[in-house]
Amino acid sequence: MSGGAERAPRPRRTDYVVWRQATTRWADDDVYGHLNNARYYELFDTAVNAHLAEATGVDVRGLPEIGVVAETSCRYFREIGFPAPIDMGLVVERVGTSSVIYRIGLFQGDGDEAAAEGRFVHVYVDNSHGAGNRPVRPVPEVIRAVVDPLVRPAAG
Repeated sequence: MSGGAERAPRPRRTDYVVWRQATTRWADDDVYGHLNNARYYELFDTAVNAHLAEATGVDVRGLPEIGVVAETSCRYFREIGFPAPIDMGLVVERVGTSSVIYRIGLFQGDGDEAAAEGRFVHVYVDNSHGAGNRPVRPVPEVIRAVVDPLVRPAAG
């Protein structure tokens, strides 16, 4: 790379703390024969929210404060797609006063380097009717208790 900021290193399996697996479907691939870019974001959303639901033991949609997506992005490194399953690694980059920043690595096959990595930011807002989705402080304790053990600051 010339003249610009250096890019963070390609993530590896050891960069993530908790794991889940997704089954790919024929319809997930686009006309070019690889996973459609919108599917990556669905996988990020699933990895984060399924972990929160399982780790807390509650339906996170019914909490007094809920996490809404404030920002998301993806770095693509190589193609993935049907029919092999996708391993999704999850780590928390930072827990703020009203937000949590996740990184989700997508892996397919036995390789150690991520095929893609997503960044997913939840901001916690009041879930009561008419509250106007204003951020709340602090992040709800039931959420903080399951995300604090996942914190690993980003490399580079």
